[in-house]
Amino acid sequence: MFESLRNFVSEFVESDKHPSQFADNDYRLAAAALLVHAATIDGEMSPSERGKLHAVVKQRFNLTDALADELIDKATEAEPEAVDLYHFTSLLNRTLDEDGRARIIEMMWQIVYADGRRDELEDNLLWRAADLLGVSQRQRIELRRRIASEGAEKSDGAS
Repeated sequence: MFESLRNFVSEFVESDKHPSQFADNDYRLAAAALLVHAATIDGEMSPSERGKLHAVVKQRFNLTDALADELIDKATEAEPEAVDLYHFTSLLNRTLDEDGRARIIEMMWQIVYADGRRDELEDNLLWRAADLLGVSQRQRIELRRRIASEGAEKSDGAS
């Protein structure tokens, strides 16, 4: 009996068969999928967007590097499978309070500005996501301005 238990445990530890830390109904997966969508909506994910995505997910969800990578990988797989944003925002609406939903929009702006610019596709995505999450236009614009100015301050400091 102990041998079979040991074999079962070693299968998960020593192989890629380990269960995911992030279930399909985990709000972090829904949030990360929105972030992946924001990073890829203008074509493909740039290195700066990927780095920012990793940093934001790791910091906001208090994850290790390995768990942040796992969450991003799972979100990257889940994102194209969703028919629309509602798939993710409905879970976030059920799980998060108003401040939590605003933080998702803030995180999305951080990803958008990771490459130093934003475009119409990104603006439209954030408008739709904020609307679905119940984040007001005023708050969405405030968050955009704050994240944009933080990015400008960092690039001025790097010069």
